Amino acid sequence: MTTSPDAHAIAERELCGLVSGLAQQIADHVRTRAVPLGLTAAQATALREMTGPMSMRELAERMSCEPSNATFVADKLEKQGLVERRAHPTDRRAKHLVLTPEGGDLRERLLESLAEDSPLAGLTVEQQRALKGLLEQAVLHR
Repeated sequence: MTTSPDAHAIAERELCGLVSGLAQQIADHVRTRAVPLGLTAAQATALREMTGPMSMRELAERMSCEPSNATFVADKLEKQGLVERRAHPTDRRAKHLVLTPEGGDLRERLLESLAEDSPLAGLTVEQQRALKGLLEQAVLHR
């Protein structure tokens, strides 16, 4: 049994609406959790994504933004003493962003705060893995 083009379009529209709605809920959650820590949503996103030293390009990819936007955010974090730029270990033309001890502490507090009442909290770990796999498949299918 094949699905009619109309049924496929309706299903795709509904799915797009759900993905968009979830993305908005996550963005609102990050914003709400960032403000009490003295961060903007973009700064919170950058700290969340800083799992170790990384280039500005890597940070931009993880933040899903242009490198110039990531640079702007990193500049603000650096002024707050949360990150610092260090020489890249293998590319002398590049810099690595590294969390300072204060930045690491704030990142831990941020991650704890983001885990509270997360829009994804209603899913089990297995469901989150399944959703991640499906979303990766959809993104990579393009």
